[in-house]
Amino acid sequence: MTTFQAFRVFETPPRIEGRVVEAALDELTAGTVVIKTEWSSVNYKDALAATGAGRIIRQFPLIAGIDAAGTVASSADSRFGPGEPVLVTGFELGVSHDGGFSECVRVPADWVLPVPRGLSTFEAMAIGTAGFTAALSIIRLEQNGLEPSGGPVIVTGATGGVGSLAVQCLAALGYEVTAVTGKDGEHDYLRSLGARHVLARSGLQIGTRPLEKATWAGAIDPVGGDMLAWLTRTMKYRGSIAASGLTGGTELHTTVLPFILRGVNLLGIDSAMCPIGERQAVWGRLATDMKPHRLGGSARRILDLA
Repeated sequence: MTTFQAFRVFETPPRIEGRVVEAALDELTAGTVVIKTEWSSVNYKDALAATGAGRIIRQFPLIAGIDAAGTVASSADSRFGPGEPVLVTGFELGVSHDGGFSECVRVPADWVLPVPRGLSTFEAMAIGTAGFTAALSIIRLEQNGLEPSGGPVIVTGATGGVGSLAVQCLAALGYEVTAVTGKDGEHDYLRSLGARHVLARSGLQIGTRPLEKATWAGAIDPVGGDMLAWLTRTMKYRGSIAASGLTGGTELHTTVLPFILRGVNLLGIDSAMCPIGERQAVWGRLATDMKPHRLGGSARRILDLA
């Protein structure tokens, strides 16, 4: 393939805009593994990058897309052979390195993982960065004592990428899941994903006390802001919160009391620079006991570059 299509983002001050262009392999940022892309997913971070709403991309022009899955076209690294199904998420992909919204991706070999047995390349990207973040959150919660018998686990922003996949993964593991959403028409959808209970965001009794009723054994929060502050006040003794997002704001207004009186753990989740060995273990769980059961129903094709 001498040329191929890609979605490249350009900066023409004061505007940042993306468009589908013809690209060539020698134009791509350097790497030792070339992947023929079959699927990529659209993340909140991708939307910020492509519209300029967030300063995600560090150099222009750049092909967007923070993840990709496909087959190896060529490799200068003996760990990967032609035709092998592989995936890449995070690192600098789609940030300072040409990303996954392209028929070809060229990346360093240390960023590449084999697609685990039990997942197709489509399923890997239906999970994508969002599902990887959700699974990493669950594993961090488990490492801090969370287990299904401990009580309910709450997922905020539950119709979003991280939230909807977290609901599915938790349900697959046997947790009692409570989903929080601001979309009143999506309650049945969330129950179909495995949520036992659904709370409307508008109906939450946020409260003002430093500590509210201890309710949640664990929490997955891609929202941040006031929602995260409320979670700190409503966790059970030694409950843990996995915080991975900021759609509700970057500031956190709380007190030290949940941490020193209830032993609450606030766990920061960064999927972009997660070490490769840990990534492999997370994807192994996503292909087995944590595999989401509604991937076909919760993902759809929106653009075909081929």
